[in-house]
Amino acid sequence: MKKSTRNFINEAKNAKGYSILDLIHGYLYMRWPYFYISMGKGDHPLAKKKKSLLGFKEAVMQNLFLSHGRQKRSSNFADGYHGKVIPIETARQLVSINQEIRMENLEQVIPFEKARDIILKNPDHIVVIDCPCRKGMESPCLPMDVCLIIGEPFASFVLDHNPQSSRLISAEEARQILEAESRRGHVAHAFFKDAVLNRFYAICNCCSCCCGAMKAHRNGTPMIISSGYIANVDAQKCISCGDCISVCQFQALTMSDSVVCDPNLCMGCGVCVRHCEQLALSLVRDETKPAPLLVNSLDFNE
Repeated sequence: MKKSTRNFINEAKNAKGYSILDLIHGYLYMRWPYFYISMGKGDHPLAKKKKSLLGFKEAVMQNLFLSHGRQKRSSNFADGYHGKVIPIETARQLVSINQEIRMENLEQVIPFEKARDIILKNPDHIVVIDCPCRKGMESPCLPMDVCLIIGEPFASFVLDHNPQSSRLISAEEARQILEAESRRGHVAHAFFKDAVLNRFYAICNCCSCCCGAMKAHRNGTPMIISSGYIANVDAQKCISCGDCISVCQFQALTMSDSVVCDPNLCMGCGVCVRHCEQLALSLVRDETKPAPLLVNSLDFNE
């Protein structure tokens, strides 16, 4: 057994409310992420071969989005697996942490019943892995290596078990990846999963055409939650060029006399802000949305 696997098992033994089924689920998810996610999205050849392969596709979909089938369909049925939109500045701060941190039960920030802790051990251990969502697409967005696994035991586990599609990187390279993806118009999400020790483990850089979570969100599965901000348009500065509309992954921007933001669709990613050369867009706090993830308020262990 690899050392990283032993470390994951040891962490699992101390995780609150973490069962043997969770451990198996977490192992399968991190050990074979491409098979797991492509089956869940329906992109894998086995999933495409038949609508139902002995009920396997339906079972995987439930495991992927319903927390191994324990949650009933409700407004919170993605409790076990979800992503929080984070502006680029927050993403840069997360990959720049050099001390262990522990923040449990972030119910105001991550309003799900499960998987809402940020516990970072060895946060400077960062692994980039080829995006499982993109890898399953016939014509994916590029580049592939844009998903960041942060901290232990996850970074070493992914690196050990997926050496051909992952590599260890520095915090500076992680920041460069985040910046490059933001320039491409892609959205940073902090991902949490119940089977991954009920906590934050990755920053994914997502596009609406490839990302399974964003597709699920569009189809009514509440897998993605707002950053806590929305885009604000200064109509006096807006020249109606439409550049921001073309990069909005959530279709929240439309054109009238100037650009108009739909607060019900906007997730506060800030991609439109950085693509507006007129400085007509900014992010403002929306009190109807979950609280922002403020990295500077996290509890740094001495």
